[in-house]
Amino acid sequence: MTKQNPSSLPLASPAPENAPGTPPWQGSQKKPSPEARLSKKTWLLIVLLSFVGQVAWALENNFFNLFIQDVFNASLSDVALMVSASALTATATTLFVGAWSDRVGKRKAFIGVGTILWGISIIVFAYLQTISIALAGTTAAAMALGVTLTIVFDCVMTFFGSLANDSCFNAWVTDITTEKNRGKVEGVNSAMPLLAMLAVFGGAMFLMIVRPDGTVTYDYPLFFLIIGCAVIALGIVVLALMRDSSPERRETGGYLASVFYGFKPSSLSENKTLYLVLLSYLVFATALQVFMPYYVLYLRLPYVLGESYVFVMAPGIVIAAIFTIFYGKRVDRHGFLRSVIAPLVLFVVGCMVLALLNGMAFVFVGSVLMLSGYLGAVACFGAEVRNNTPAGYVGLFQGVRIFMVVLIPMLVGPWIGSLVSASSDAVGFGVVGDGFTPSSLIFLAGAIVALFTFAVLLLVRRRQSEKA
Repeated sequence: MTKQNPSSLPLASPAPENAPGTPPWQGSQKKPSPEARLSKKTWLLIVLLSFVGQVAWALENNFFNLFIQDVFNASLSDVALMVSASALTATATTLFVGAWSDRVGKRKAFIGVGTILWGISIIVFAYLQTISIALAGTTAAAMALGVTLTIVFDCVMTFFGSLANDSCFNAWVTDITTEKNRGKVEGVNSAMPLLAMLAVFGGAMFLMIVRPDGTVTYDYPLFFLIIGCAVIALGIVVLALMRDSSPERRETGGYLASVFYGFKPSSLSENKTLYLVLLSYLVFATALQVFMPYYVLYLRLPYVLGESYVFVMAPGIVIAAIFTIFYGKRVDRHGFLRSVIAPLVLFVVGCMVLALLNGMAFVFVGSVLMLSGYLGAVACFGAEVRNNTPAGYVGLFQGVRIFMVVLIPMLVGPWIGSLVSASSDAVGFGVVGDGFTPSSLIFLAGAIVALFTFAVLLLVRRRQSEKA
């Protein structure tokens, strides 16, 4: 790797964090367009890209694990390997492709073509069993080959998904928004992951197959074909309707130097507020990952809600999503620090209710509070990260964001949740096996980790006071 002098990668202005007297569009933002309002077509694209993209991610996160176990009899170590490989692929892709889109000054082609290839890669999963049987000589060999192909194509799918969604779509949203509307946009974006999960689980009910022995599986090929075709259609819509944001091109210095620019000490010193916000986001995301991989499993316990969990979880998600869509506007009106405290408090209180009480009414109230706080806080963090991202490096900083608020929390949080439950020997990276029973202590642990977010926010407040 060729190392470049930090000075060879200048930021968009000599005052990276909007020093007094610096025009507000310099340093951490692009110059806003004359109209702060987004057009209906732009809103349509934001909603479609956010929702359909999250449907695809929800399919991967919730059903690829089931698919590889049901169809190819994969072990827990196989599932853990697939989850880890996918997380690392997403981080690397977002880093490299984000920097690439910055250098060429384009987002639309990456989003449109990447989304189409994303959909095609999902459809491939519908034929993996057929391919494995055709290429292997025995049933055992077909099973082993199927496991390998599933892990490989999960990484391929993740590559195209991260290219289109995590990297370039998120960069495009930052390009076209300003401090006047980012909270509103993030309120919508933040609600989509859980709404998408609700849609995927709801759709899966129509594709459920009950085997003669009473066990449940799904019509996986049809499932993958439906969602894959929907994602392809989305890519075509993007190519037809999207107006490229045409970000300011940054070609100074080598490509690899620009990819890793966000991890250099000089970058941190020039964008202290951004990194402090990302650090607070990292702590909060870790708190969430302490229990979220085990949340549904906990609700399904016979002494909690059993199979009726969906009647509590589904309305809780809808209420939390509606709350977040409206709460996002508060960030635009009152700013980050005045807005983020309330959802953080809701999150901690909701976790405490879930930790201490397990009656249906209490679980519903705790879930609504926790989910509302979770989505509301993510909207606040997301908007503030965009507000402090330096122009010319919007794409590459998507990789830094993924590294700090997705990869690290996913590597740390589930281990904490597994260890505090400690009721079986199936402890690992977000993977649960037979006999694993998550304890309500996972919510208490999540609340405790979340409290450290407030300490980092004090540093953010101090930094903003220094800049004032």
